[in-house]
Amino acid sequence: MIDAAQIDHLAALARLQLTPEERADMQTDLARILGYFDLLNGVDVDGVEEMQRPVSLVNVLRDDVPGEVFPRSVVEALAPEMQAGQVRVPRTVEQD
Repeated sequence: MIDAAQIDHLAALARLQLTPEERADMQTDLARILGYFDLLNGVDVDGVEEMQRPVSLVNVLRDDVPGEVFPRSVVEALAPEMQAGQVRVPRTVEQD
């Protein structure tokens, strides 16, 4: 079972501000999702050939069409930190 601390941690990672009702709903939803994984773990798949996709892929690319752009003020409000007009985020890859 997923507990409230895990929901709070997940919300912090996703930068979500949840109301108590949303937190309870998320806890219920995630518990149901994890329950489905438990159900799938119990399925006997011996003798079933592995496949990459359930259907073949044909022309999966779409045209690259520019869409609506967020105003700079919205991006700045959502960004963890701004520096010289650019979004600054924590380093994720270490240099050798």
